Amino acid sequence: MNFFDTHTHLDQEEFDEIRPEILKRAQDAGVTQLVAVGTTALASEKCVSLAKEHANVLAAVGIQPNYVAEAAPDDWDAIVRLTSGPGVVAIGETGLDRYWDYAPFELQQDYFDRHIRLSQQLDLPFVVHMRDCDADIMMMLREAQTRGPLRGIMHSFTGDAAMAAECVELGMHISFAGMVTYKKSQSLRECAATIPAERLLIETDAPYLSPEPVRSKKPNEPAHVIHTAECLAKVRGVSLTELAEKTTKNARDLFRLR
Repeated sequence: MNFFDTHTHLDQEEFDEIRPEILKRAQDAGVTQLVAVGTTALASEKCVSLAKEHANVLAAVGIQPNYVAEAAPDDWDAIVRLTSGPGVVAIGETGLDRYWDYAPFELQQDYFDRHIRLSQQLDLPFVVHMRDCDADIMMMLREAQTRGPLRGIMHSFTGDAAMAAECVELGMHISFAGMVTYKKSQSLRECAATIPAERLLIETDAPYLSPEPVRSKKPNEPAHVIHTAECLAKVRGVSLTELAEKTTKNARDLFRLR
């Protein structure tokens, strides 16, 4: 049984002293591939380096909305340059965030637009961060879709079924992280049951969002993606094997892996 963790922050310092063990445990758990996702230009460079070093690690490069105010003038050029690096399969993490007050919202929108346009130009999927801004996200996705096809991931999805359905219609995949396993997340589980099988993905968002029953364990790690997969298989009424095979195929197709 193979699992594909589509969103980790393997570059972060929480893993610096334990990265070999983290990757070994992931392999032992059946996580055959994972994506290290950048949040800044420097983090993106580290993600690309990790992809070069490890055959089962891929990279996404971008500037996450909470970091756009800190971006240096040449950081965006660095992201554009990194998209051609070996092992780079996606652009992001990008998106919008109204929960934290770390960056002016108009600047977040500017960078989100840049990432989407780059995705459309290069035909690489983009990875969307969303927090307390569903309507804003949807407005920009609708606008972007008028310019051309969208291909990407709604990362750690927390919206409702109607939003998910529109995202799918616009061309996006829906990815669930550990939050879907939490006791309070019944509405999110109900939403997860509605996602078309060919658009469903799984992730850990490690080192964040440890799933039940390992929620107290920090940092979260790719090996734990099996718990999210088990939860999704249960709510969708399919076997874990079927869920693992389908989400792995979906990820490989989206990232155009051979």
